[in-house]
Amino acid sequence: MIKKPGAMGERGAALVVGLIMLLLLTLMVSGAFTLSTVNLKSVGNMQMREEALAAANSIMERVLGSMLKASTTTPPVGETGTFDVNNDGTNDYTVIVATPECIRAVVSGAAPKCEVGMVCPSDTWNTVWELRATVTDPASGASSVVRSGVRVLLTQAQKNAVCP
Repeated sequence: MIKKPGAMGERGAALVVGLIMLLLLTLMVSGAFTLSTVNLKSVGNMQMREEALAAANSIMERVLGSMLKASTTTPPVGETGTFDVNNDGTNDYTVIVATPECIRAVVSGAAPKCEVGMVCPSDTWNTVWELRATVTDPASGASSVVRSGVRVLLTQAQKNAVCP
């Protein structure tokens, strides 16, 4: 048997280099998989947050609408409602709106339009109300709180009845 010069130093080197390359490739693929999974979870959480915010705003608008439609001589009350985001017939979120709270009342400089023969209020008040809603996802149990403020122009009598 004739041996070639330098053949002794090359035995097994290709196997070791191949295993190292295979290890590096495996690490790159697993890293890419982990990164894509994290991104997918992040996007899913952002979507759920936006849906919860839309649900809270919808129910808070309903509470505010009922508050403004009323004669505004009785204090507003909170409301509990459900919200179906994708119209599939199942409620995706439960929203609990606390009783709106009058935070501040300041005499307004703008007087309402009055015509001849009408009884015009002497003062109007800019009132600031805080609405607070708690949104819960029944599927995951996650919940968040949404706060919103609104300004309502009231007469003196209405202000005295609903805003201390």
